[in-house]
Amino acid sequence: MNSSLAPVDTAAIPAPALRIGPIELDVPVVLAPMAGITNTAYRRLCREYGAGLYVSEMITSRALVERTPESMRLIRHHPSETLRSIQLYGVDPATMRQAVTMLVEENLADHIDMNFGCPVAKVTRKGGGSALPWKLGLFRQIVEQAVDAAGDIPVTVKMRKGIDDDHLTYLEAAKAAEGAGVKSIALHARTAADFYSGQADWSAIATLKETITSIPVLGNGDIWSADDAIRMVDETGCDGVVVGRGCLGRPWLFGDLADAFRVRSGRLDASVARESRAAPTLGEVAGAIRRHTELLSEFFEDEDRACRDIRKHVAWYFKGYPVGHEVRASLSMVKSLAEMDEVLATLDGSLPYPGIDAEGPRGRAGSPKRPSLPDKWLESRELDLPERAELASAELHHSGG
Repeated sequence: MNSSLAPVDTAAIPAPALRIGPIELDVPVVLAPMAGITNTAYRRLCREYGAGLYVSEMITSRALVERTPESMRLIRHHPSETLRSIQLYGVDPATMRQAVTMLVEENLADHIDMNFGCPVAKVTRKGGGSALPWKLGLFRQIVEQAVDAAGDIPVTVKMRKGIDDDHLTYLEAAKAAEGAGVKSIALHARTAADFYSGQADWSAIATLKETITSIPVLGNGDIWSADDAIRMVDETGCDGVVVGRGCLGRPWLFGDLADAFRVRSGRLDASVARESRAAPTLGEVAGAIRRHTELLSEFFEDEDRACRDIRKHVAWYFKGYPVGHEVRASLSMVKSLAEMDEVLATLDGSLPYPGIDAEGPRGRAGSPKRPSLPDKWLESRELDLPERAELASAELHHSGG
């Protein structure tokens, strides 16, 4: 097995594998927005290995309208990012319209995704995130305002199945979004109550695909390998996949995904794909960590901050490799790329890929929990005045769905 992590060939392919409005993708793969993860540095790194659509961290519409320094930094794209994709989170139709109008008028985005999947208690407690589609009228208004303001820029939606198994919202919300003119819908096949626990319910993705027929349906949840992605498409009929936690510490997964989908479509010989499947040596993993930190340094314009930010990625990169506590602790204290190079040089770069120990789930799964919701939220599908006031404080920056 060839363990080289050289960038895959992303030469033009005659027929796009996925169309999202005017956007044509060579492979039907989307990097899921993840707060604190999918900044321009990580998007660039993943793109160096593979192909697809790479979406920004979730940005609140109110913060964007107010032009907070953090939101303005998060929407920044590197010149190499020729397809600028931004995910917005919002709870107010007028504010969402203002945010989208700003992105369009100032030519800051080529694609806008909308997050209705966040399960974090601080968001759902105020009626936002995955709790919001329960108020179907409000959901419809937000999406309609965004699509109308976007004009020719494609707007997409990402959501969860619902609040819990007794309060599913995805089918009604998807129909509303389709009717409003979104160009694709992505479903994380869990409820807010599931959080990230257990197994994703891929049958819900299949049901959504049967229900929504005019635009692409993308599946999200438990894609830890290229084989998982192909299996999801084959089992559910979805048009593409959204990959989140499966790529943590594994940017080369996007190379495997590109090859797997090209094999599936007959554009790449299966034997070639098997030979190119990423199986990085420890030295190659160290090189990826170093490259990631270098890109973070460019993004933050601060080596020390980059070295602090990369710390949360180290355990994911080294998953399964025999790297001791001393090295990991040393990496948590470096303040420059030069210091990082000294630590990485102590590793035995020839150590081979550990196989299954380096694969599978990563990131915190948590456990099922009762969703935090505004008082009496589930008693009506309509939004009352006290609930509208509660929503005003829901726009906090948290991970997506």
